Amino acid sequence: MIPRRRIVLVCVLALLAGFYLPALTRWLLGLLWLPALEICGLPVPGLAVVCEPARRLDVAIPRMAEFVLLLAALAGLWGAAVWCLRPVRDLAQPIAHVGPQNLGYRIRRHGRDELAQLSGAIDQMMERIAAGYDGQRRFAANASHELRTPLAVQRTLIEVGMAQALTGEQLELLTAQLLQTNERNERLIEGLLALSESDQGLRSSTPQPLDEIARGVLAAYQDRATAAGVTVESQLDRRIVMGERVLLERLVTNLVENAIKYNRPGGRLAVTVGRSPALTVANSGQNVPAEAVAGLFEPFRRLARDRTNQSGGAGLGLAIARSITQAHDGIIAARPLDGGGLRVDVQLPVPH
Repeated sequence: MIPRRRIVLVCVLALLAGFYLPALTRWLLGLLWLPALEICGLPVPGLAVVCEPARRLDVAIPRMAEFVLLLAALAGLWGAAVWCLRPVRDLAQPIAHVGPQNLGYRIRRHGRDELAQLSGAIDQMMERIAAGYDGQRRFAANASHELRTPLAVQRTLIEVGMAQALTGEQLELLTAQLLQTNERNERLIEGLLALSESDQGLRSSTPQPLDEIARGVLAAYQDRATAAGVTVESQLDRRIVMGERVLLERLVTNLVENAIKYNRPGGRLAVTVGRSPALTVANSGQNVPAEAVAGLFEPFRRLARDRTNQSGGAGLGLAIARSITQAHDGIIAARPLDGGGLRVDVQLPVPH
C-alpha cells in the first residue's frame, strides 16, 4: 500500500476512535460494571460488605476505563504510525550504506506515489554525485599528468647539464628550455588556483562595467593578436553586471586568449558586449565538431595542437571561464561556426 493511503487510513482510524471512544466506554461499562453493581443489590447475607468497595469506586471506575481505552487507542495509533512510515524506513536503510565504494547503487522504485518520486530524485542526485566524483578523479589524474611531464623534462635537462661540461651556447639553450618548462608549470599552477578560486564563489558582488573590462583586455592582447596575424573586431555597448572585477577580467582574458591561440594566420576575432548575451567571443580557425564542443569546457581538454601561438596552454581556459560564469549565476555556451572557429556566448543576470 502506498504511503498516502496508509496515512489516510490512519487518520480515518484516529477520527473513528475519537468519535466512538466515549460510546465504547459506556458500552463496556454497561456490559461489565453495571451488572456487577446490580448483583451487589441482591438481598444476600454478607454481600453488602463485599460490594462496599465497589460502590465507593462507582465514580472512579468509568474514568479509569476511559483512561485505559485512551492508552489503548494511543498505542494503536502509534503502531499504525510506525506501520505507515515503514516504507520510508525501508528506503533509508540501503541509502545509509551508500559511499564512495558503491556510488553506482540506484533505488529504481517504480510507481507514481511520493516514495517513487523521492526515489527518483535520490537516483538523480546519485548520478550527479557519481559524475562529480568521477570528474574529480579525472581532474586529479590529468593534473598529475600535466605536472609530471614538464617536471620530467626539467629533470632530464638538469641531468644532461650535470653529465658533461657545456659550452656557452649549449648552456644558453639549456637555460632557455628550463625557463620555458618552468613557465609552463607556472601557467598550470596559476590556472589551477584560478579554477579553485572561482569554484568557491564570489567573495563580494558590486556593479562592474563589462564593456570597460573587455576594452582593457583587448588593448592588452592587441600586440599578441597582431603577431599572430589575427584581426580584432569589437562592439562594446554599455553593460553593467554584478560580480568581482578580477574574476570578470579573467573570464574575458581566457576567452580572448583562447580565441587568439586557436586561430589561424589571417583570421579574425570578434568581441561583443551587449544585453543578451552579455559577452560574445567568436574566432575563425579550424573546424570544431559539434559533439566535441561540450568537452572543451572540461579541464585539460584540448581540441588540437596546431595553434598560431605555440606557448602551450594548460587546457584550463574554458574550464575556468565556465566556473567564473557559474559563480556569477550565468550561463556559458559555445557552438561551432560555419567555415571553422568557435563562438562562445556568456549570459549574465541583469542587475535590478
